[in-house]
Parts: sequence; structure tokens; C-alpha cells
Amino acid sequence: MDYLWEGLLTAFALLFSGDESTWSAALATVKVTALSMGISLAVGIPLGFILGYAEFPGRKGLRLCSDTLMALPTVLIGLLVYAFICRRGPLGELGLLFSLRGIAIGQAMLAIPIVASLTAQALESQDRRVRETLLTLGARRFQMAAGCLHEARHSVMVAGFNAYGRVATEVGISLMVGGNVKWQTRTITTAISLETGKGEFATGIALGLILLLMSFGVNLALSFFRQRAGQINSPRTLSVS
Repeated sequence: MDYLWEGLLTAFALLFSGDESTWSAALATVKVTALSMGISLAVGIPLGFILGYAEFPGRKGLRLCSDTLMALPTVLIGLLVYAFICRRGPLGELGLLFSLRGIAIGQAMLAIPIVASLTAQALESQDRRVRETLLTLGARRFQMAAGCLHEARHSVMVAGFNAYGRVATEVGISLMVGGNVKWQTRTITTAISLETGKGEFATGIALGLILLLMSFGVNLALSFFRQRAGQINSPRTLSVS
């Protein structure tokens, strides 16, 4: 166990001394997760809202597909994205291979089904009295849809956080699409995999601590906004403007 303890101490030394390679991987992770989550939320929330709120032919089949895609292996997504953006692929001229943008596209494909399915589930499990109350208040179609989404906002935020957790910890897409290029596409997870393989446990632990702190910060922000929303909307009322 001594090497683990020594690795932990060395990890703190690397973090507080500003080790360039460690913080370069952390910065790359922040950039790529921010981009991929932006795409995922912009696409996943409207898609999930349609699946959970609207009634149309084939909705159950699409819900089943969305739920199935939540379990896609990251290496399979990485393979598909690689096939599209490699030099011989249909998007090869865009130069996305071995770039943070390419990794973000792959991670967005991983996160969109999670955001969409959990958003749809939140709308489906919503109390029917919400719609009935909005109708009695004279809400029009768009106002009622917006009101239902507003009431489900906490569950939608949790959906986004779950997607972030999957994106921030994936390795397969980042390795296959990004190539783990130092100073450019090396993220925290790929760096941990590399350093552990080399026996550099201290660097791996340092990177793991950064990843843990990032997740803690996101969770803390989520709790803060939930508390703020609870204070603003207390006592809980529905209104149509």
C-alpha cells in the first residue's frame, strides 16, 4: 500500500506545482466536455420533450430506440465516428480526426440518447394534474408545453448531469477519435490510462483527483441551482403569462 500513499502525495505535488502536462489534459477535458454537453443538451432536450410530451404514430418505437442507444459501447461509437471523419470517410475533408471537435462529436452521440430518454421519462411521469391546471388557467398549446417543461426542469437537469458523468469518464471515443496526442487531444481519462500502463501511478492519481473535483463542482452547482429554484418557486404555484 505504500506506493499508493506515495502516489497520492506526489499527485498533490503535481497539482499544486502546476505540472504542464497534467493541467493540459485537464484543460482539454474541460473544453471537450463543454462542447459535447452543449451539443447534447441543445439536441437531447427538445428530442426528449417531443418523445415524452407529444402523441404521434411510432412514438413508442422511437422511445425504445432511444433507450437502447443509452447502452451503446463507447468503442462502437468511436468506431462509427472514426469511419465518418477519417481521411477516406464522407466527412474526412473537415479535418476532425485527432481533434477535440471530433471527440466532442463522438461524446455528443453518447450523451444525446441519455438526455433525450431521461427527459422523455420525466415528462411521461409528470403528474397529469399539471396539464389540467394549465388548461384551466387558459394556457395555449405552446404555453402548456413550456409550462410542462418548466415543471420538469429539475429532472431535466439531472438528465444532463447523468450524461455529463458518462461523457467525462469515457475512454474509448477519446482514444479512437482523438488519438491521445499530448498537448492536443490528451484528456484526463486517456492520460490516466496511459500513465497507469507506464506505472506512473502518481500522475494517474493526480488526474483522477482533478476529474473527481470537476464532478464535485458540477454536482455542487446542480444542488445550488435546485435550491435556488426551490426558494424562488416556494410556495409552488403554476401560472400562465
